[in-house]
Amino acid sequence: MTTPADLLELSPVMPVVVLDDVAQAVPVAEALLRGGIRVIEVTLRTPAALASIERIAAAVPDLVVGAGTVTAPEHAKQALDAGSRFIVTPGSTDAVLDAVAATGLPFLPGVSTVSEAMWAAERGCTVLKFFPAEAAGGAAYLKSVHGPLPGLRFCPTGGITVESAPKYLALPNVGCVGGSWLTPKDVLAAGDWQRIEQLATAASRLR
Repeated sequence: MTTPADLLELSPVMPVVVLDDVAQAVPVAEALLRGGIRVIEVTLRTPAALASIERIAAAVPDLVVGAGTVTAPEHAKQALDAGSRFIVTPGSTDAVLDAVAATGLPFLPGVSTVSEAMWAAERGCTVLKFFPAEAAGGAAYLKSVHGPLPGLRFCPTGGITVESAPKYLALPNVGCVGGSWLTPKDVLAAGDWQRIEQLATAASRLR
């Protein structure tokens, strides 16, 4: 895997995972992989995130692990050092994208407007995260964007469910969707890895 476009082809759903306990990292990764999901975005929202990425990278190499919620330049190097194989940002600034690009990793810069998408394209980024998807206009918005910006592809994330995912995946400019429903907080807390595997299996069949 060498390009952002490759990320969109790994699975129809990219799990967006918040881990509060490093001990959850490998079991949840293994459950997702058993369910047919080949990628995981671990968000840098908790103190356990970087260590979780490191454990997944070492123990579950067949699952492509990346860092999400990268919002500051220093996060980029931290993600790289932890073993991330890609980076996702919720929004985009020059400082953050410069730092992310410097890692050499494929990345999905976050945008939510046509102007932001055009700005990202001027920087050479044509594969983008659309966030927050539902709040920013949903599938109807992305469908409208395809006409004037046919060269861009998206991973919409934010408020998407297993029920709404298919309408996004049917769009020509959507490669995959980001989803937090595969790893509900209560299921993680209970250590119900079988349930996560079931949710992953259902998600893997959406495309």
